[in-house]
Order: sequence, then structure tokens, then C-alpha cells
Amino acid sequence: MTVPSIPDGADPGGPARRWPREVLAPLALAQFVCSFAGSNMTVMIKDISEDLDTTVQGVQIAITAFLLVMAALMIPGGILTDRYGRKRCLVVGLGIYGVGALLSAAAPGLGVLILGNSILEGVGTALLIPPVYILTTLVFTNTSDRARAFGAIMGMAGIGAATGPLLGGLITSAISWRAAFVFQALVVAVIIVLTRRVRDPLPPDPERSFDRGGAALSAVGLALLVMGILAADDNVWLAVGLLVGGVLFLTGFFVWIRAKERGGGQPLLPMALFHNRTSNLGLITQHVQWLILMGLSFVVATYLQVVRGYSAIGTGVVFTASTVGLLASSLGAERFAKRRAQRTLVMAGFAVTVCGIGLLIALADTSQSAWSAVPGLLVIGLGVGLMLTPSVNVVQSSFPEELQGEISGLSRSVSNLGSSVGTALAGTILVADPAVGPYMVALVVLAVVGLGGLWAAARLPRTPPPTQHG
Repeated sequence: MTVPSIPDGADPGGPARRWPREVLAPLALAQFVCSFAGSNMTVMIKDISEDLDTTVQGVQIAITAFLLVMAALMIPGGILTDRYGRKRCLVVGLGIYGVGALLSAAAPGLGVLILGNSILEGVGTALLIPPVYILTTLVFTNTSDRARAFGAIMGMAGIGAATGPLLGGLITSAISWRAAFVFQALVVAVIIVLTRRVRDPLPPDPERSFDRGGAALSAVGLALLVMGILAADDNVWLAVGLLVGGVLFLTGFFVWIRAKERGGGQPLLPMALFHNRTSNLGLITQHVQWLILMGLSFVVATYLQVVRGYSAIGTGVVFTASTVGLLASSLGAERFAKRRAQRTLVMAGFAVTVCGIGLLIALADTSQSAWSAVPGLLVIGLGVGLMLTPSVNVVQSSFPEELQGEISGLSRSVSNLGSSVGTALAGTILVADPAVGPYMVALVVLAVVGLGGLWAAARLPRTPPPTQHG
């Protein structure tokens, strides 16, 4: 059965209600801190590796593992929100995240850092992020209000990812890389206080079944795929084996959920989620967006520190350009949405981003200064900020309320898988031989991936901009 979608301009919730800022603030901040965590470590690579007596590749593994844990557990996390309640999962996730941040700050070695940052912060994020998107969809029922709310949240996501290098660099240079994790814990504490005013619109469903088999198959499959990419620079045959294993496990996952659904059971994800063409294309664009954003963040930061010898603060200052670009386009997101269809905005975002990568390549080949990266990063920030919100809105609005838990988990899993694949792919190319040549190759690969995202965006349905209400 095809799940009915909510078309652009529809108003499923009736007239617009008072704008609930007290709900939006903690949700947007929660997305900010998670995105910040995913990118701020890129400018600490040198400091962490020296302090913990490890290698750049060791820190890359920690960064990628954090993103991977999020991707692998985001789908189960979305299901658990229905079973135990969205607000409860949000608060519990924030608590686990905060503990992980404090443990990372005190880490005596790489193993403890991976436990705190990669595992605990990853698990906490997988629990807290689905409620952010589900609560936004349920609270902001008016189409235009929902677009504004997602605009604010995705703007904070992009700002968190873009300012991560700058804030991380400032904190690392002024105090220590460990203080950056204390900063995250403090932000989490503020968010927990703010959640006191958040109300869950729907009661939890304790009878909701949890598909353990499906959760295990999906998590192992996703993990093997990213591990295969990471292993490519050391052992090609091991990498191939891991990638094939990942494909087999994910294939088994789809066979499992189809059989469970046909047998009358409740699978981890209903097959109906994969029958919606608009949502599928939107998920592809989300995956590619975060792959490019995190891949570029890792590549450029590693290149500036390892090859050019820039400090954490110097690298962060260079990344300010992408933050400025992302802020500029995010602030105009609501105005753009009133005038242009979501498809148009996503396509324009990819086109601008690919042009920005082209600038990075062209200027890196002609200039030895690290400041040559500034124009490209500025344009990339403009492009990413332009397309983040419409991609999420396309996916979330394609399904009714009863499937918001599942689609939120799937959407965030696909995005975080893009982040982990981007870091693993770009890092594998560059870490094997940190030099100008591999840096250029990594940028070319990311540009080609961006063109793939543009292709998917061009196939989204042509729809008018959403009707604006009061």
C-alpha cells in the first residue's frame, strides 16, 4: 500500500498557531551540539594525536566511529522514541551524550576517547536526534510553520558543522582540546534545562514491538560498509571483503523486513518507506550533502594542519568563510522557500557547492597560501545552507504522523551515514599520503559525488513553493 504524502501547500493542521519558541530552542540547540561534535575534532587532529601519543589515522578512526555509531543506531533510536516517548528519549540521549563528552575530556588515551566520544556520544546522539525531528513535525503542524522550524533546526545543524572548526580551534588554542568536550557538556546541560518546557504531543506506546533482528542486520551492514572504506588504504582485499559483507548484511536486512511484514509482524522499518519516490530522492540528496560537508571539513582541515603546518586556531579561522556563507544562505532560507520550489533550491544548492569545490581545486593549484581556500569555502557554505532545509522538509512531509518515528530515524541515519562515509572516503585518500596531490584527488572525488547529488535533486517532482499562511 502506498503511504499518502502531504503535498506542498497542504495544511494538515489547520490554522497557524502561536509560534512555540520555547519548544524550538532546545531542539535546535540539540542539533547544533551534535553537528558541532561531528566537525570540531577535525582541527584538533594534530593536538590530540600528540597528546594521546597516537596517529592522525587513529584520530580519524575516532571521528568516523562517532559518525558511524550515529548512522547505525539512528533507525532503532527512531523506533524507541515511539515506544518510550519522544521527550524521554531526548533527555536520556542528552544525558548519555553529556557523560561521553566529560569522559572524552578526561581521556588518557585513544581507547577512552573512542569510548567517550565515538561510543557514548554516538549512542546519545542516536537517541536524541530522532525526537528532535519527530517533535518538530508533530508540534509545527502548519506547513509554513514547519518549514520555518526545520529551517531553524537545519540552519543550526549547518552552523554547528561549519563553526565546529572555528570554535574548536579557538578553544584548543586558548585552553586545550579537552576543553572543547567540556564546552559540549555545558551546552547539553543547558538544553536539558530548556527541555522542561517541551511537551510530547503523543503518548508513548509501550506495546510497540522492537525488531531486534532488523536492528542488528542494519547496524552491522552499515558498520561494515564504512569499515571497508577505512581499510582501503591499508589492505585492499580486506576492504573489498568488508564492503561485500556490508552489502550482504543490508540485503539481508531488506529480505528480513519484507518477510516479517508479509508474516504480519512489525519490522524495524515498513517497506512503504522505500516505495515513495520523492522521499527516496530526498534521502539521496541528504546523504550526499552531509558526505560533502563532512568530507570537505576533514580533508581541508587535515591538509592545512598536516601539510601546511597550520595551528588549530589558524585552521578554524580559515573555516570561518564556510560559516559566513552558510549563515548568509540559512538566514534567507524562509524567504527563498516562499519564492522557489524545494526542488529548485536543492538543485541550486548542489550547483553552488560543486562550483565552490571547483574554486578550491583551482586556487590550490595556483597558490601556496592557505587563504586560497577561503573563496571556495565561502561558496560551499552558501550552497550547503541553501539546500539543507528543503531536503529535510521533502522527506519528513512525505509521510503521515504515524510514520514520523520511522522516517525520522531513517532520514538521520542516511545523513549520518553520509557524514561517516565522507570522512572515511576523504580521509582514506588523504591520510595515506598527506600531500597536495591526494588533497586534489579527494576534492575531485567530492565534486563528482556532488554532481550525483545534483542528478538526484533534478529528479525530485516539480512543485510550486508552499502556500504561506498567516
